[in-house]
Amino acid sequence: MQPPTLEDVYAARDRVYRTVKPTPLLHHPLLAAETGLDIFVKHENHNPTGAFKIRGGLNLVGSLSPGERRGVMTATTGNHGQSIAFACQREGVPCLIVTPVGNNPEKNAAMRALGAEVRESGRDFDQAREKVEAMRAERGWRYVHSANEPRLIAGVGTYALEIFEGLPEVDVILVPIGGGSGASGCCIVRSGIGSRAKVIGVQAERADAFARSWRAFRQARDVATGSEGSAMRIVGDKADTFAEGMATRVTFDLTFGILQHELDDIVTLTEDELAEGVRLALRATHNLAEGAGAAPLMAAMKLRDQLAGKKIVCVMSGANIDTATLRKVLGSSSNVR
Repeated sequence: MQPPTLEDVYAARDRVYRTVKPTPLLHHPLLAAETGLDIFVKHENHNPTGAFKIRGGLNLVGSLSPGERRGVMTATTGNHGQSIAFACQREGVPCLIVTPVGNNPEKNAAMRALGAEVRESGRDFDQAREKVEAMRAERGWRYVHSANEPRLIAGVGTYALEIFEGLPEVDVILVPIGGGSGASGCCIVRSGIGSRAKVIGVQAERADAFARSWRAFRQARDVATGSEGSAMRIVGDKADTFAEGMATRVTFDLTFGILQHELDDIVTLTEDELAEGVRLALRATHNLAEGAGAAPLMAAMKLRDQLAGKKIVCVMSGANIDTATLRKVLGSSSNVR
């Protein structure tokens, strides 16, 4: 499986822009004042499904072969599933989506409203993914992995093109990491155009398998042990975070293969910090952001001393926080779990 190239990202624009427009890249004075940084927000929460994932779905489903158009199946906690459901509805392709039991009910409702068949299985995303992978032979439909798909990564990489075209002098991009497609797209574009900007990932402390795996690989590389990164990839026991966009227990071959070499750093946030990020997004940008979408803002706040004097972009990856979780976040400064 070959990672996408910069040329693949440029090619994806035709399929993506048939449906969505470039999202705003905005400077919010209140956010700048509160963080003390020269900071911009890439508003992927303004997309039709409320998240950046729509770009990958449009590119992948729009390029399916006639045989693959018999049907598509995937696993999700919501934003990836909405992107696939949206694209399948547009292209007239049947769609089956498996979510964890007790998944965000508003995301499930959105996928059903887009015409997808939605089933619940397993305690978390990874068990839902294992379920749909086991169903492939039964249906014979095209299985779409949420990360190991070059056309998904190329599609979501179009937002990175918009960042570099709108703010060529950007120094640091902060992007949440669940499966890693968004960060991979940023890195592919950054390296492809020859920018010196750094890409920093953000994860939840309670779902940090990627962060621990990435750090293990970098440590091994730095001491020249010759170990392969794949040998150090960690599987977490659980992904107990309200930020479901980052709630993965494992790393994935394609995105980890890209990011183990291309990502510049990673920061993890507690549940309290993630909740404060949602509140920060509301009061300083007047935007609703889900936990993953608000995480880069809070990471910028946490790293503000080392980011001082740099031009920062935070990717607000999604807005799809459910009502019950939002009430908890706004009603208390304590942990929302």
